[in-house]
Amino acid sequence: QVRLVESGGGLVQPGGSLRLSCTASGINFKLYTMNWYRQATGKQRELVANITSDGTTTYADSVKGRFTISRNNPWNTVSLQMNSLKPEDTAAYYCNVRARGSLVWGQGTQVTVPG
Repeated sequence: QVRLVESGGGLVQPGGSLRLSCTASGINFKLYTMNWYRQATGKQRELVANITSDGTTTYADSVKGRFTISRNNPWNTVSLQMNSLKPEDTAAYYCNVRARGSLVWGQGTQVTVPG
C-alpha cells in the first residue's frame, strides 16, 4: 500500500519561512515524480512544484524564486522549502504521487500566513 505523510506546516508571519516534508512508503521512491499541491479555501487545488526521478524541477509561476523542492531518496522524502511567504500562500499543502495506476495523496498540512 502506497502511503504519503506530510509534516511541517504551521503559522508563519509574512516574509517568513517553512519547510514541508513528505515521507513515502510502499513504493520504490527514487523511481517516481513527486508533486506538491496546495488548496486554499474556496479555490481549486493547484500544482505548486514537482521533482522527477532525475531531479528535474518545475514550479508554479507564483512560487518561482521563493520555493524549492528537493528529494532525499534514501529517506523516501520530498521537501518543499518555502521562503518569503505571503498571505496568498495560505493553503493546505499536499504531496502526491502517481503509482501503481493510482493517484495517491497525503493527508495534507496547513500553512497559514496572516494578512
